[in-house]
Amino acid sequence: MNIGQTLKIVEKEHLRKKRLPFFSPGDVVKVHLRIREGEKERIQVFEGVVIARKGHSTCEMFKVRRIASGVGVERTFVIHSPMISDIKVVKRGDVNRAKLYYLRGKTGKHAKIKQLRRDKMLQLQAREQKAVEEEQAASAVAAAAEAASQAEKEKAAQAEQAQTAEKATEA
Repeated sequence: MNIGQTLKIVEKEHLRKKRLPFFSPGDVVKVHLRIREGEKERIQVFEGVVIARKGHSTCEMFKVRRIASGVGVERTFVIHSPMISDIKVVKRGDVNRAKLYYLRGKTGKHAKIKQLRRDKMLQLQAREQKAVEEEQAASAVAAAAEAASQAEKEKAAQAEQAQTAEKATEA
């Protein structure tokens, strides 16, 4: 086994189990964060425009920008962080860039991002639905394979018990 395969095995343990919605730069998202204060835990929502997304696998990150009290606030999140409980897409933006850092210098109407057209929105929803169906089908196949292997193990165990019982009666 080479180093790349070993890394994939280790990374697989830290990947998020729950499927996140598809989002890209220009989308307005709500990120639900778990905040621990002493022994208490609460959920805090950070809503803003996704201005960048980079990385892959366990180190994939995205930046969200919002205006709070007239001051621009940016926050970087790691997608597979256990501190993120949920991500919800509020609006879909239609932009032609992967990084929207130019929004840092804009305010008011100039910082506004146009909405995704209806036909593109329907295509995106269809793609998401197809991905969910494929994921469900894959999990069903995996569950069926696991059930079949479990049944084979039980049959082997019963056959072994029958053999030991046969030997015990012969002796």
